[in-house]
Amino acid sequence: MAVIYYENDADLSLLNGKTVGIIGYGSQGHAHALSLKDSGVNVMVGLYEGSSSWPKAEEAGLRVGTVSDVAKQADVIMMLVPDHLQSRIYGESIQPNMGKGKTLMFAHGFNIHYKQIIPGPEIDVSMVAPKAPGHRMREIFVQGSGVPGLLAIHQDPSGNAKGIALAYARGVGSTRAGVLETTFKEETETDLFGEQTVLCGGVTSLIKAGFETLVEAGYQPESAYFECMHELKLIVDLIYQGGLEYMRYSVSDTAEYGDYSRGPRVVDEHVKENMKRVLAEIQDGTFAREWIAENDEGRPRFNKMRQQDAEHPIEQVGKTLREMMGFLKQA
Repeated sequence: MAVIYYENDADLSLLNGKTVGIIGYGSQGHAHALSLKDSGVNVMVGLYEGSSSWPKAEEAGLRVGTVSDVAKQADVIMMLVPDHLQSRIYGESIQPNMGKGKTLMFAHGFNIHYKQIIPGPEIDVSMVAPKAPGHRMREIFVQGSGVPGLLAIHQDPSGNAKGIALAYARGVGSTRAGVLETTFKEETETDLFGEQTVLCGGVTSLIKAGFETLVEAGYQPESAYFECMHELKLIVDLIYQGGLEYMRYSVSDTAEYGDYSRGPRVVDEHVKENMKRVLAEIQDGTFAREWIAENDEGRPRFNKMRQQDAEHPIEQVGKTLREMMGFLKQA
């Protein structure tokens, strides 16, 4: 049975007298740093010299230093730079400054699970992963609530790793909503699977396939865009609010019947078999090795695919149509 922690399970005072170093100041980094600061935690932000984020963090009232300086001073170090940069940054600037009594934290398990970072056995290693983009996480925190999160412990030589991680989760607001206990393995593999098969890869491929099918059948690209892309947000918002049942309650009976009777013909057992193969490549490390090699080689395939999708007709049509929707600029 799932273990979920809330405010009463987390003692923020465990961070009293400690310095928390946030490595990176992007979407997640700014949200973690500012929310911890608002919670009364002593925070520093670690960046490379010349980073454009340096003045932004200082303007927000945060202390900023190089990654190496922050690693020296911090008792708790949270890695919030992109996955493919973490191993190099850790090896160059953090590992030389780690030692007994320090805690190394992550918001995603990739580098620990796939052994790109191997901390010494004397270091506590944990994860707190809020389940929302950083800007949304910060917005919800400022409103007095929080986004759910995940918590995992990889190493606990001090015996205090879970307590510190829960205190951190409380500091960023996640215990207000609930923090689910998991493992680095489960978080990493399910996160990658969700991104690749449903949330990003699955959805974008489905959108493009629907758009192409309508256009190839002679329908206006603009109509295809509205039906296969624009209205998706309406459906996702309903699912987000109340699950599949609420979405089906909210749409027409015609749409609901089409959902039941035609949906499984599109996403059939062949799709599930493909998903199983994708999951197997995540589990055995194939995807991780491929992604690490892609970055080592300068991202030639990644950049090519990015360019090809940027030139897809749905993007060109969508750009024009979105210019007509003034309300989007206000969002």
